[in-house]
Amino acid sequence: MKKIMMLLLVITTALTQTIYAQGEPEDTSPKGFDKSKLFFGGNFGLGFGSNTSSINVSPQAGYRFNTHFAAGAGVNFNYYSYKTFWGNGLETKTRSGYTGLNVFGRVYPIPYILIQAQPEVNYSWGSIKYSDSHPTEKLKGQFIPSLLIGGGAAIPTGGNGALLLMLQYDVLQESRSPYGNKPFFTMGYNF
Repeated sequence: MKKIMMLLLVITTALTQTIYAQGEPEDTSPKGFDKSKLFFGGNFGLGFGSNTSSINVSPQAGYRFNTHFAAGAGVNFNYYSYKTFWGNGLETKTRSGYTGLNVFGRVYPIPYILIQAQPEVNYSWGSIKYSDSHPTEKLKGQFIPSLLIGGGAAIPTGGNGALLLMLQYDVLQESRSPYGNKPFFTMGYNF
């Protein structure tokens, strides 16, 4: 999967360079900072079940430099709680949280299709509570780097808004990464 994601990134970069090499119409927009190119959005998620719960709040702010490039930054907050039943009446309740910062870069090789790279660092903490006489085990707090690579669609919703549907993968695969070891789907909104 890592090789596929890296190949996709290389191909996109090559295509983008080819498009620019062929030339674009001259940009007549005003030079300097243009606040109309700012966008805000991110992800928000809630999940509740009989043995699990999760909360994700990840706002982001970015700037659209032109029709092909955008970049920005954001903050992350994720909380997970789940019960595991081991048999013989033993169960554990694991709680973990992540909070951190990210930056992202997006390439739009064609309108409404995007490829994104998002390095981030999250601080992880948590605990495991046992149903028997074991004491609650604290998980050692630590900083965990991640590098999310992915792509998807930015579906216009009117005005400057867009619904983002993306498939992403953490290529660093740290053991306590909040993203696990499989590709994952996200849905967000930019306004």
